[in-house]
Amino acid sequence: MEGGNGPDLQLQQLPLATPAVSVQPHAEPFSYKENLIGALLAIFGHLVISIALNLQKYSHIRLAGSKDPRAYFRTKIWWCGLLLLLLGELGVFSSYAFAPLSLIVPLSAVSVIASAIIGIIFIKEKWKPKEFLRRYVLSFVGCGLAVVGTYLLITFGPNSHEAMTGDNITKHLVSWPFLLYMLVEIILFCLLLYFYKERNANYIVVILLLVALLGSMTVVTVKAVAGMIFVSIQGSLQLDYPIFYIMFVCMVATAVFQATFLAQASQLYDSSQIASIGYILSTTIAITAGATFYLDFTGEDVLHICMFALGCLIAFLGVFLITRNRKKSIPFEPYISMDAMPGMQNMHDKGIAVQPDLKASFSYGALENNDSMPEIYTPATLPIVQEQHGSKGLSAPPYRILEHSKKE
Repeated sequence: MEGGNGPDLQLQQLPLATPAVSVQPHAEPFSYKENLIGALLAIFGHLVISIALNLQKYSHIRLAGSKDPRAYFRTKIWWCGLLLLLLGELGVFSSYAFAPLSLIVPLSAVSVIASAIIGIIFIKEKWKPKEFLRRYVLSFVGCGLAVVGTYLLITFGPNSHEAMTGDNITKHLVSWPFLLYMLVEIILFCLLLYFYKERNANYIVVILLLVALLGSMTVVTVKAVAGMIFVSIQGSLQLDYPIFYIMFVCMVATAVFQATFLAQASQLYDSSQIASIGYILSTTIAITAGATFYLDFTGEDVLHICMFALGCLIAFLGVFLITRNRKKSIPFEPYISMDAMPGMQNMHDKGIAVQPDLKASFSYGALENNDSMPEIYTPATLPIVQEQHGSKGLSAPPYRILEHSKKE
């Protein structure tokens, strides 16, 4: 009897084990589908943002080159660019609700690719065939590398999907890895801010590190806010949690300070340097913050992590090549040589013209508001020495007229 009951028991246990095996295959395609939706929303958003910014720039250039007395905000092109900008920002914001943070952040390379293509197609510059290789090949190579890196990011991106509820976000916020990460980030931010403000360390790496540290907190809070709104739309209300409003306030505050430091960097350095270095630093620190707060790479195998890192490196190299090939703008020279000013006293130090101090009596040619300019552009201060000519004390003219003979 016992030998006959053994097979019956085994046949009864087989149907119970079958549903447990079939649960896992349904979860992976759904997570990949969410990753794809989030990636497509991010790509669409960055593409639209790039088009919008170029439209607004075109409206400014068009007004500057015409006699139209209207302000830029009274033109249809500028308003069209503003609407597209809001649409693109909405697409990027929505993408954080579907895909992991570590996947969405590197996709900002799409805006650099789009800007490079728009610049090549729509900026009509006169160039010779021999200069085409030097001007545009690096841009095309950079665009190709950025596209390959984007493909690797989407294919091997993390598949961690967690419902952004108030309880889950609170649990991640008080976890010891994130608290340790926040402590290190706050100390580093305070040190960089001290050297930037007190020691006048106006280096581009220092400023963009401040931007990247703030940006990492911005993307962390953006994902929390977007995820809680998405869960609320699905039917489970999350807007009554205090953590939602804490994240929203942190998102707005860090975004404002981030824009402030970016504006200061744009006054000191070229936009191509800011785009390349800022993208690399911001992406690296944001991925680290996402992996620490949301545990994006938990459960991922070594191959996926290595391929994702390779995609990031290829995208970094592509953005660097695109921005390096951009034509650098010639900085505005705010000072005028005093030799060209008739009626002014001659101020020379061994034959070299010197710009007077702003607070001195002679301040012609100097900008009144130069608080944002580095120290290398500050005018030198020298005592004013009036040259005496002649025995009767007659003042000499401010400039000399040389007489030339006919032989000369």
